[in-house]
Amino acid sequence: MPGNTDDETDAGPTEPERGTGPVGGAAAGARPPGRRARLVRGVAVGSAVLAVAVLLAALLLPDRPDRLGPAAFVRLPAEGILLAAVLLVVPPRARRAGAAATGVLIGLVTLVKCLDIGFYSVLYRPFDLVLDWGLLGNAADYVRDTSGRAGELAAVAGAVCLAVAVLVLTAGAALRLSTLLVRHRARSVRVVLLLGTAWITCVVFGLRTGAGPVASTLDAGLLGQRATQVRASLADARLFRREAAHDAFAHTSPGRLLTALRGKDVLFTFVESYGRSAIEDPEMGPRIQKVLQESGDTLKAAGFRARSGWLRSPVTGGGSWLAHSTFLSGLWISNQQRFRTLTSSDRTTLTGAFRSTGAWRTVGVVPGVLVAWPEGRFFGLDHVYDGHHLDYRGPDFGWSQVPDQFALQTFQRREFGKPGRGPLMAEIILTSSHYPWAPVPRMVDWAKLGDGSVFQRIRSEGRTQDEVWQTPESVRTAYRDSVAYSLNSLVGFLRRYGNRNTVLVFLGDHQPVPAVTGNSPRKDVPVTLVARDPKVLDRISGWGWTEGLKPAPDAPVWAMDRFRDRFLKAFGPRP
Repeated sequence: MPGNTDDETDAGPTEPERGTGPVGGAAAGARPPGRRARLVRGVAVGSAVLAVAVLLAALLLPDRPDRLGPAAFVRLPAEGILLAAVLLVVPPRARRAGAAATGVLIGLVTLVKCLDIGFYSVLYRPFDLVLDWGLLGNAADYVRDTSGRAGELAAVAGAVCLAVAVLVLTAGAALRLSTLLVRHRARSVRVVLLLGTAWITCVVFGLRTGAGPVASTLDAGLLGQRATQVRASLADARLFRREAAHDAFAHTSPGRLLTALRGKDVLFTFVESYGRSAIEDPEMGPRIQKVLQESGDTLKAAGFRARSGWLRSPVTGGGSWLAHSTFLSGLWISNQQRFRTLTSSDRTTLTGAFRSTGAWRTVGVVPGVLVAWPEGRFFGLDHVYDGHHLDYRGPDFGWSQVPDQFALQTFQRREFGKPGRGPLMAEIILTSSHYPWAPVPRMVDWAKLGDGSVFQRIRSEGRTQDEVWQTPESVRTAYRDSVAYSLNSLVGFLRRYGNRNTVLVFLGDHQPVPAVTGNSPRKDVPVTLVARDPKVLDRISGWGWTEGLKPAPDAPVWAMDRFRDRFLKAFGPRP
């Protein structure tokens, strides 16, 4: 009919006029219209139900993995009710454009929630819309390192296709819903009023499900949080520049730095994912505490003493380089923007302070680095042994390219054990306790390490990632075993090769992923200083640290960025 719009109900098939057909008034050769009409109606109803389901799922999807579950989707979304009400009153021309735009917005918010789920699963925090885009590249690098180039390309292509599909589905669902509402305007108005009343009632009486309030405002709250986060992230660069402008040791002459450690070999060693949970968790703690106790007794018998405390890391679950740079720079490096700003500056780092004195050769042992690493120069390292230069010919162990014991043995052969050498300062990264903890290496006779081929059998006998990650219990067991291996490797190295001039500082860089910590918000990691010379430990007697390799529960907890200044003050004159 001329002038008909989608505001009007479709006329549908008309009944043929009586007497026009040759038999009983029916048109010759015509088929009964019932089957086709039922099919069309079925498709229409199905598409309408699918559209509503897609929009409800998008609006009710939580942004945290621990909140996923059937209860999360049994709620009333205020945004959905408001959308339906708006579509009923908007003029026809603006309605389709508005519905499509709103559908795309819902899709974008859904993608942000998916990113949040991923970030909470690993880093226990939401995705930062300003500062975290570079971390997606790190995630792709991780997939490449563990699954090869083909796996990386497949993952990237899959992520892009999924993002496009979400936007198309939500936009199409919003358009379908707008058509449905207008065709059945009277009924739609009644349903919207009923849902609105139900939502208000749930708010007034505070009705809740296992996933939170029945009256949901998840997306509205999420958008408000993101607006605040974006403003803070945009201002973070200015804030960090002000913080970095204050460097207590910027003008300290090299000759006055680290005077109490002259002649010593100082090893700063990061144990990947060695967090407070490894020591204090009821399931994992007893095994790790036993390793620390036995290791402490072994070192004590060899004349070593130790003191331990806690540091609060800027990250949890991942982002090791942010923790490393926080510890070494004395600045809080909690995002990639701060890291880039730091490494392009002339900030005095802890490792760089050793190099500036001219009294130490400074080296880095970084098995996890497989590409060019210009940051090594910023951190003041004379030479870097990356994953390609550790003489390893054995298999990888998950993400970890070189077992910790072999990396330490290579350091001993290439640097620490050289006859006639001068004092060394080394930054050593132990990676065997890195996610996904599958398979986990085992200790080998130090004299039989060779080129690492001995690890082939250990690798083949180990459990795969698919096997380990079947249950939370097996994940926690594998994590615990990997930390025990790293600690045994480090203590074994010190017991075998350390001497009166050896000073070891070892610490975790961050807590493991929430699957291990049980979503604990704590970011504490253990830190320990070991030395045979009692004068070294006398210098930190005022720190309040616990004697031994295991920090007491009530030992001091420092922010990790405070360590640099405390260490430089303890082993040299105040600035």
